[in-house]
Amino acid sequence: MSTSTSAGETKGVFNYLDPASLSSGEKPWSKADTQAFKSFSELPVSYAVHDIRASPELSNPDLAGFSFHSSPSSVPIDEVLSSGLAEGTQTRKDYYAEIEAAIKRQLGAKDVVIWDHTMRVRDPSSARQPVQSVHVDQTPSAALRRMKQHAPQFAADVENGRRFQLINVWRPLGPALDHPLGLLDARSVAPEDLIAVDLLYPKVYERGKEVLPSPESLRSREGYEPRGETYRVVPKEGHKWWYVKDMKSDEVVFIKCYDSEGETEPNGRKGVATSSPHSAFEDPAVQNPPPRKSVEVRCLVFY
Repeated sequence: MSTSTSAGETKGVFNYLDPASLSSGEKPWSKADTQAFKSFSELPVSYAVHDIRASPELSNPDLAGFSFHSSPSSVPIDEVLSSGLAEGTQTRKDYYAEIEAAIKRQLGAKDVVIWDHTMRVRDPSSARQPVQSVHVDQTPSAALRRMKQHAPQFAADVENGRRFQLINVWRPLGPALDHPLGLLDARSVAPEDLIAVDLLYPKVYERGKEVLPSPESLRSREGYEPRGETYRVVPKEGHKWWYVKDMKSDEVVFIKCYDSEGETEPNGRKGVATSSPHSAFEDPAVQNPPPRKSVEVRCLVFY
């Protein structure tokens, strides 16, 4: 499925779920604390990757499931890195407030509830490295559970038809030359391309204190339980990939993980993207870049 590139493009290899590796009668699963093992195999596939900067219409996430924005932050990068945006810190309060304001300004949302964030560093000793598997963070049912868990004050409104989205706001903490973020155009994805996968967490789990599991425990579900459900993606001719060339820390990408008005939903609207699968990838045009660092804030967005 390798695709040639033209001017303004690069090429990336993306790790898809290999449908031949699925076990009959068993729901696939992966572990949240490691990328090293899952109940299925992955299939690396090469695609052309287009530069979002050349397509200004992609400032609306309804079109392809993601959008790109200039969004300088007043919070110093070194403070974000040193604090880890830990609960109770002023850095977290200030950064979350900026993200909430950016979503309201860019999308016209009325209410935003930030329920989580993750920081990733490409370092072999880190348990939270850039994810190099094509995925959507939440299935529709998982998104609804998150909404009821973290924004119960809006649950009745949503049941009565109020639109809500789950949007991740991704920012590189330095130049995003190493393992840039690849975004799969929702218009090129069919529902049958998406495979629901249980996300297993350790029964004793503290965010920010993850450790790499021992090699002998990778194949075991013992000590783990499902706490989420994601989509993995099977490869298809015609998938269209995008990225932001030379993305900087004063820029962000909004990634749709769910939209209650997405065209695949029961009350959806035609032409409105429900979600965008995404993955880090290696850009062969970049040689010896500094290791990537990034922060991603997960938001429930209401209109």
